[in-house]
Amino acid sequence: MSEIEIEERELTKKSGAPKRNKRTTTFEICAAAVLMGINLLLSMFGIPVPGGGRLYLCDTAITVAGVLLSPVFAFVVGGIGSFLGDLMFFPAAMFITLAAHGIEAVLISVFSRYAFKSRPVLGSVLGVVVGGLFMVGIYALGSAFVYGTPGYALLSIPFDLLQMSVGGSLGLVLSYPLGLKKFYARLSVGRRLGE
Repeated sequence: MSEIEIEERELTKKSGAPKRNKRTTTFEICAAAVLMGINLLLSMFGIPVPGGGRLYLCDTAITVAGVLLSPVFAFVVGGIGSFLGDLMFFPAAMFITLAAHGIEAVLISVFSRYAFKSRPVLGSVLGVVVGGLFMVGIYALGSAFVYGTPGYALLSIPFDLLQMSVGGSLGLVLSYPLGLKKFYARLSVGRRLGE
């Protein structure tokens, strides 16, 4: 068990929930705000892909938020952050985006924090897959409703799967191999960077 896990365990009550104090809540709010801003920025720019679609990397920020934050704050980053991006750039789909990316972020958070507590990396990977599939399904149903044709919804599925795969993979790489999860855990319990 690492030092960070020992410190987190010491900060845990008998119920198993992380001890909430003013610093933890303030830190989580600030982290959610930063990740929401990154999500909004990544929603602005799409990478053209063959076949006429665009690849948006906002799923990277959503995955990182799901791994680092509680389900409520993950929803704020994923759902509301993406909603605001669509409100500014593509308002027709903003409510679909709120549901799709909000549920995606919550599922990633629940899988990585609660469902697989002893194996958070596995939980995060499964959360990305399950959350991403929910996102693709919600977008497919929503596109059929907004555009009035199931054909358009079917055409969007491969691009949404690509977005889920690329964004989710990048988010997982940032969180685990590149150490963003450990860095976040150190900062959230109040340790200095040099310790």
